[in-house]
Amino acid sequence: MTVVIFSLFRTDNPYSSISLSMARELAKNHRVIYVNHPYSIKDVVFGLLKGDPWVLRRCLSSFLRRNNYETLDSIPENFLAVHPPMTLPINWLPPGRLYNLLQRWNNHILLRSIRWTLQRENVDKYLYINCYNPFFAGWLPKEMGAVASIYHCIDDITQDAYTARHGYELENEACRNADITLVTSTNLTRLKKPVARRLVTYFNAADIRVFEKVRTTVFPRPAELDQRPQRVIGYIGNLDALRIDYPLLKQTALAYPDCTLLLVGPLNSSEPAVIGLDQLPNVVFTGSRNLDALPPFLQHMDCVLIPFLCNTLTESIYPLKINEYLAAGKPVVSTEFSEDIRSFAPVIYLSSQHADFIRNIQTALQENNPDLIQKRVEIAQSNTWEARIRQLWEILPVSETSL
Repeated sequence: MTVVIFSLFRTDNPYSSISLSMARELAKNHRVIYVNHPYSIKDVVFGLLKGDPWVLRRCLSSFLRRNNYETLDSIPENFLAVHPPMTLPINWLPPGRLYNLLQRWNNHILLRSIRWTLQRENVDKYLYINCYNPFFAGWLPKEMGAVASIYHCIDDITQDAYTARHGYELENEACRNADITLVTSTNLTRLKKPVARRLVTYFNAADIRVFEKVRTTVFPRPAELDQRPQRVIGYIGNLDALRIDYPLLKQTALAYPDCTLLLVGPLNSSEPAVIGLDQLPNVVFTGSRNLDALPPFLQHMDCVLIPFLCNTLTESIYPLKINEYLAAGKPVVSTEFSEDIRSFAPVIYLSSQHADFIRNIQTALQENNPDLIQKRVEIAQSNTWEARIRQLWEILPVSETSL
């Protein structure tokens, strides 16, 4: 059985992604071909100017209009990563005839890349999943032989100016043509119901294999916490401009000067510098860490945060990190940003206001409840990628063993 996944998130993404987590679980029993988001000519030029090692490694194949094939040490078997030839940078164009013409050309490049790979790997029947990348191959033409095309919607694409420019129409077109549309939140179900041919709510999950180590293995204190004997309040994830409430994080650091506020993940916003969060003596930014490096940080956190803004974007988010936190048994303090996060109310501390958030941290730091820890772990164990892949096979129009 072969599963072809085309994803917006490349294999060298600086933080964990839904598509790669799914690929890792699928590869336990099936062959996975993971097609990366292609580099555009602009990406290649700027990557070369910056000396980006990944672009340097792949640019020759891009210029020669060939696929570049790689494997991953983290998925040692049944997995092949594909880097397609480079495409044209066209998102800046206004909607209209020229954009449509060049978008079809880019789509042709991606479809040809998939065909080359299928021929190279002698694949005739396969499952196709497009993970949140409607800009290319939102679904596959029937003649390409996929037994089913799935579009995986994981965010409200209208809430980022770059993706909204053309992504909204392309995503709706993908939902209309894909055999199944998977959506990762209750609100996305409402948004995509009018356009999807067949819609399935498909919540995010956790890689329990990684995060249960927090409870079973003793890790040394991370170097970033040297000379910091205080208790640790932590966040793990992408520190972007659209989701994170940085003023709330600053309030947290100021309210708990005897604690370290540890922020683990890539920083993709200038706001921490603008408001002075990065200058506070008890705040530590670690930068990007790969998935297997996260347990030591999480183990040394006394409580963990989901400090999301409450806006239209986050209303559609079922956060990947909630089940990761729960698998570790950690007390979670979160804003009430979505309907789905409120479903975890029995085992986390939800906060409707900034003042509630600050107070809930104090409660979480004082908590020592084995029964509550066990309930958190049990919830996480029901939300594993193994469980989600079982759900995937149950909703397909063909059986797992028929291919």
